[in-house]
Amino acid sequence: MGTSKMSNLNRVFTRNMLRCFIDGKKNNVYSSVVRRYLSSADYKNNRELISEIYCELKNNYRNEYFYKNTLLNKLLLGVHSINTTTALTEVPISKSKADFVLINGKAVVYEIKTELDNLERLNSQIDDYYKAFDHVAVVTYEKNIQQLQKILDYIAKPVGIYVLRKNGKLGEVKKPESYINNLDKEIIFKILRKKEYENILVQFYGYLPNVIQFEYYSYCKNMFLRLPTEKVYSCVLKTLKKRMNLVKEEFVKVPYELKFLAYFMELTQNDYQKLEIFLEHQYGGE
Repeated sequence: MGTSKMSNLNRVFTRNMLRCFIDGKKNNVYSSVVRRYLSSADYKNNRELISEIYCELKNNYRNEYFYKNTLLNKLLLGVHSINTTTALTEVPISKSKADFVLINGKAVVYEIKTELDNLERLNSQIDDYYKAFDHVAVVTYEKNIQQLQKILDYIAKPVGIYVLRKNGKLGEVKKPESYINNLDKEIIFKILRKKEYENILVQFYGYLPNVIQFEYYSYCKNMFLRLPTEKVYSCVLKTLKKRMNLVKEEFVKVPYELKFLAYFMELTQNDYQKLEIFLEHQYGGE
């Protein structure tokens, strides 16, 4: 597949594009992809066209969005529920960023390695993830399993393995197990927002530091670092689980192909309604 086509497909499933859809703005990339790669577009609505574009990803270009969207649909919405589980994405952990994190009673970091990736940084990424969370798994494609297994054998930690098969199904090769030895409270603290770590400190201490603003962050961090690791980790998971703000009754109506974007953009009721209008609108050669 040509570079320009890959670039355009990447740009269709982005937050900026979804915002264009919601705001009713004409987008040249979307129009270009529709015109060049889809047939009889003028007689279809945008919901149908987006579904067909997504099929291009599935069949020819399984990029990171395809993997992330599959994880959200298969795990959060399939195995778990938006009522009991929270998903996070692009969580900065030390020198890495966690692709996808699911939190319910426990937390699992899913590191994605698509057909377009290599495994060069995997060792350091896994080391970083275990500093903040106790379950880590790698999601990859079938032909990558053998090479991945060699790296994980060397790492010698209970990392899980999931495979995204050609038919789009997610298979469990090895279940991730808990590993708390490397939890680092300083790294965990950096993940938290101000209100989040303040709430945790109040729960444990009953007060917040009464110091000048310049010293406030470091005082809060020092208080956090004095807390027992396992107890504070449990509290952190409960705190992170509350982070997402979702209009659940509207979110469930969003097409499969756009679920990941809609979930992490925390759309308003009005946004969902405008998105539905766009999806039902006939393309008409725009």
